[in-house]
Amino acid sequence: MFKKTLLTSLILTVLVAPAIAEEKVVNRQIPVDQVVMTKHDTEINGVSFSYTAETGTQPVWDDEGNPVATLFYTYYQRSDVKDRAKRPLLISFNGGPGSASVWMQIAYTGPQAINIDAEGYPLQPYGTKSNPYSVLDTADIVFVNPVNTAYSRVLPNKEGKMPSREEQGKMFFGVNEDVKYLAEWIENFVTRHERWPSPKYLIGESYGTTRVSGLALELQERQWMYLNGVVLVSPTELGIKREGPVDVANRLPYYAATAWYHKKLPAELQQQDLPQVLAQAEEFTLNEYLPALARGAFLSPEQRAHIIEKVAYFSGLSQTSVAQNNLDIPTDFFWKELLRDKGLTVGRLDSRYVGIDKKDAGVSPDYNAELTSWLHSFTPAINHYLRTELNYKTDVKYNMFGPVHPWNRDGDQTGENLRQAMAENPYLHVMFQSGYFDGATNYFDAKYSMWQLDPSGKMKERLSFKGYRSGHMMYLRHEDLKSSNDDLREFIKRTLVKPDQAAKY
Repeated sequence: MFKKTLLTSLILTVLVAPAIAEEKVVNRQIPVDQVVMTKHDTEINGVSFSYTAETGTQPVWDDEGNPVATLFYTYYQRSDVKDRAKRPLLISFNGGPGSASVWMQIAYTGPQAINIDAEGYPLQPYGTKSNPYSVLDTADIVFVNPVNTAYSRVLPNKEGKMPSREEQGKMFFGVNEDVKYLAEWIENFVTRHERWPSPKYLIGESYGTTRVSGLALELQERQWMYLNGVVLVSPTELGIKREGPVDVANRLPYYAATAWYHKKLPAELQQQDLPQVLAQAEEFTLNEYLPALARGAFLSPEQRAHIIEKVAYFSGLSQTSVAQNNLDIPTDFFWKELLRDKGLTVGRLDSRYVGIDKKDAGVSPDYNAELTSWLHSFTPAINHYLRTELNYKTDVKYNMFGPVHPWNRDGDQTGENLRQAMAENPYLHVMFQSGYFDGATNYFDAKYSMWQLDPSGKMKERLSFKGYRSGHMMYLRHEDLKSSNDDLREFIKRTLVKPDQAAKY
């Protein structure tokens, strides 16, 4: 039945498109339910094989069976797989909220990677090239774009009118709203593509980690779909609070990493490799900095002087700056201050990137140096790739970031939801991936979330952390593109279940 639907959709696409062009009908709407198929060849880890790319839209249905939105997706399948039931399926989301799934599709796990230099900076001509480290050799991948991202859009209601912004918000734009409709969409996708027997994995980046953490339990309890793994790339707080002294202290190891990269640490630290520096910064943070912050104004003068000296030692800032901020160094100030003597700022999402401000004075950078660099290369690349390589043509604008605000963050229990899903499902494993130079979702916060996810400690053997010498999108650095995919590939293989391995404690 589904094959017939695909064929009909393809025929309609071919027959209708010329008519629209001939009549010059101006109707900038995405088709509600459409599929375009293309065939490709690649070589990954030295092995050549063919794959198909299915690019299209699939509806989001309301409780009465009416389409209320349509989501744009790209689904890659390795062609030489004989038993799809044993083949893992990786379901991928980016974050924002409001971000398209472009970033991981053409820079991390997909079969094509963006044309950038070895450190992630833009190159011309813009476009993509083969990704020799993609996990497509190990798992089929579907990249999903939530409502208003990429080509995904809200649809008119059955009366032909667009829902109000308030109505749209109640359906799509919130932590729990997002999880609910996406779980329904995933169930429909898995059913259409006959992937129920397959081992299934979710991967999310940034806010996408909130999304997939919530989906793990929603899929399990509302769609009766159980997962083998969840991968959290540059994770958000997941509803696990990091307030007060914890929030302040957790920044310091990231500051140490950034200062090390820019050669701003004292010589005795600078001459050590990054892991050694971070180990010392983490120990100081947990054993001295956090307790000192908890004491606040009632630290003794001697204790305060010692903490000021050590925070300056690990952050690359002056003792004066640390003292003037009462030991609490805001991230905005750090990005502005670290390289102020050179007339430069450092990036928020990846502090390897530097920017230039109108004035050296001030307490925060004028702009995010890394994000402007990324948009420089990603936007033309994805628009070109979809049209020319995947043959998906539309006049609808591809939203790198779409209108999804205000976003309802009430009731964010996604970390607890993930813990509950793990408790209910002995097969479920979780891996954290973080870049050491990410200042938006810093790596030490990710470690803290992993430590706090299961206070009982009964499931800690199913939790793992991987760190990389890059930022929020660690895979943009060529060396980390390989290592992060290798880690993901190993995680998938390690969490596949043997035929006689029962799900029980």
